[in-house]
Amino acid sequence: MRQDRSSSNIPTITKAANVSAAILGGGAATRLSGAVKPLLEVGGASILERLCATLAPRFDDLLLVVKEPEPYARAAAQNPPWRMVRDRLPSRSSLTGLHTAIAAARHEHVFVTAGDSPFLRPELVDALLALLRPEDDVLLPRKPDGYIEPLCAVYSRRCLPHIEVRLARGEYKIGDFFDKIHLRPLPLEILLRADPEQISFRNANTPEELRALREIARGTRHPGQETT
Repeated sequence: MRQDRSSSNIPTITKAANVSAAILGGGAATRLSGAVKPLLEVGGASILERLCATLAPRFDDLLLVVKEPEPYARAAAQNPPWRMVRDRLPSRSSLTGLHTAIAAARHEHVFVTAGDSPFLRPELVDALLALLRPEDDVLLPRKPDGYIEPLCAVYSRRCLPHIEVRLARGEYKIGDFFDKIHLRPLPLEILLRADPEQISFRNANTPEELRALREIARGTRHPGQETT
């Protein structure tokens, strides 16, 4: 993986040789009538297709973590760039999905994104990969308001024991183990250069949010589209 640690540049990375990536398929989506959120259409493509357009060129190991594989049967039959991994634990939570992603990843580190975030910026992924160090347990963006984004982040396999302790206690908030590991925020100036509007963090939790994403998509080029 080529790295440029200069804070004045956001490098372009063609393929990360030592980092996996994982798309978390999501939970029950009760506010969206149980929809399978990665398969929702936004701007003429599913959210899953949009995420793959950003991630597949950058990672040689791309996972799709799901609770039930059946909804993805048609997509799986089309030789997708991802390999499907079923959640190892019965509970529905982002933490269980994160646990499965880290455990199933082929590399020591894994970039994890939510499966309902159609506008993940390639520049933000590149910035995280460029700044990642072997000793980092978690590398993630911190927004101007101080909020950290745990589902647009790179995790080390060293996080697994801490996650398992929380899951055994029935605790499902991702950030609850961050005080036990080496966490490093992405410098704010790099986040704002890579994704000035922080559109990478917009997701579909409600019908209103989904409609808003579709409105945004009308004026946003799909990551896989060629410029003319």
